[in-house]
Amino acid sequence: MNNRELKDLLYEQVARIGKAVSSPKRLELLELLAQGEKTVDVLAQEASIDIKLASAHLKVLKQARLVETRRDGRFIAYRLSGDDVGALWVNLRTVAEEHLLELKLAMDAIFAAPEKLDAETRQSLMEKARRGDVVVIDVRPAAEYASGHLPFARSMPLDEIRQRIRELPADRDIVAYCRGPFCMMSAEAVALLKEHGYRAQKIADGTAEWLAAGLPLAES
Repeated sequence: MNNRELKDLLYEQVARIGKAVSSPKRLELLELLAQGEKTVDVLAQEASIDIKLASAHLKVLKQARLVETRRDGRFIAYRLSGDDVGALWVNLRTVAEEHLLELKLAMDAIFAAPEKLDAETRQSLMEKARRGDVVVIDVRPAAEYASGHLPFARSMPLDEIRQRIRELPADRDIVAYCRGPFCMMSAEAVALLKEHGYRAQKIADGTAEWLAAGLPLAES
């Protein structure tokens, strides 16, 4: 093999990753799997596609070594092959937001500047939560919270907030987060909390963003 053939082979191998993440639905599946291990049935439901199509997308991701499988009885559970895959999704989205005006405008409409955390504000939020000055709630499903969550956050899935709202202190700020900036559950949670008179806000971060920033997660 000459040098040209070797270079072509190297680029071709890296391009396998690019091909695997070239589908919007496969990107969504990666974001969902960044929340924790899931079966194809759950992934299909959450990505609003049928099981056959979800399986096809997962096969592509597995061939690119971005996901792994584990048999759980009759079911096959999928998970990311490493935290770096979650970081890949975060980095792709960040680059897209930086360079694609359409995405930047859409994101600016969803999140105000204070809701997009940087290194300093992440540390500040963690310290406030540790002291109890703010209450951080994770509005994702409980299984995702159990797989890993922001430090000092409490689990309060979106569909349980109405029934459990009295668990939240009325004299402190409530900070809600979900799966990341493309997830709308935190916005729904904030609207519901404000209806009941709570001081509430959302943040763009999810667990994938937290890990990509080099910060630890807590586990149940």
